Amino acid sequence: MAQAVEMSWFAALCDDDYVQLGVPDPSLASSYRHCADIVHQAEASGFDNVLLPSGYDLGIDTTAFAAAVAPTLERIRLLVAVRCGESWPPQLARQLATLDQLLGGRLTVNIISSDLPGQSLASAPRYARTSEVMEIVRDLLDGRPVARDGEHYQLAVDPPRLATVSGRCPPYYFGGLSDVARDVAASAADVYLMWPDTEPAVAALVADLRSRAEARGRTLRFGYRVHVVVRETEAEARRAAAHLVSRLDDQVGAATRARSLDSASVGVSAQSALREQADGDGYVEPGLWTGIGRGRSGCGAAIVGDPEQVLAKLHRYIELGIDAFILSGYPHLDECRRFGELVLPGLDHAPLSIDR
Repeated sequence: MAQAVEMSWFAALCDDDYVQLGVPDPSLASSYRHCADIVHQAEASGFDNVLLPSGYDLGIDTTAFAAAVAPTLERIRLLVAVRCGESWPPQLARQLATLDQLLGGRLTVNIISSDLPGQSLASAPRYARTSEVMEIVRDLLDGRPVARDGEHYQLAVDPPRLATVSGRCPPYYFGGLSDVARDVAASAADVYLMWPDTEPAVAALVADLRSRAEARGRTLRFGYRVHVVVRETEAEARRAAAHLVSRLDDQVGAATRARSLDSASVGVSAQSALREQADGDGYVEPGLWTGIGRGRSGCGAAIVGDPEQVLAKLHRYIELGIDAFILSGYPHLDECRRFGELVLPGLDHAPLSIDR
């Protein structure tokens, strides 16, 4: 039997939806209606989960959106992005418990170690703050009182009355390439998320994080965040990819990337380096196209090909240890529907069961 993996889509809460990158379309701007349509399409297409991203300068509020859309869903999970430090951890725990109740126990949490709006913190203390938030929230949602005198948080508090459906903390999805980020992931994450890279680099990253987790007596699952451009034929897919960036001005793309609070991170720098390794058409290895990173920060590459090629690429990642995918494509509603029809039936997938 094929290995079951979790297949997730991306709801563009952060003003990241286009027909062509760098050319704004008011009908695709972040709004409750548009983003809810994406989530509902992901559920109808058979995806297991959907990432709700978070940004201060971009889009709509993630927690408010999750609370609004949750009662309209039947089975799909929500992967709610949380920027650490923006909420007092006990209150964050209460918010997450409420969302989990609204979803009937289907909440997952994407932990982001981001700078706060208007503040820049060095990497080491920023990740130390993130680690404290993760520990406090997990303890409270696991039903344990917290008495802490940490670097960033000093508090003594009992768990909130409202618990999650399971009585446990929802699984943490967490990414970061720096050494300190990898240590936080190994110590506190459930699913380590990575952005696109070459297959040898993915294999090396999985091996490194697996070793770090084992040294701490833990195990990790591994997730892969990547865009997709799938069409009936490879030629059509490559033309669609080229069309996506055909009107992108490089200065506009650079300005878009710079707007992200995470634009100077090690991970974003690695995506830029990946583009520099690519051929003249933007392909860094067969089926992996880096052109998409010219117009956005963060995840900067796409799997491009016909259904069989895209499916084969996903299976290669699965063989490398990936068991959770977070996909996206432009426009997100159309590509979600297309991927659901052309590729998803060929994958054995189900929501991850997290054993901590």
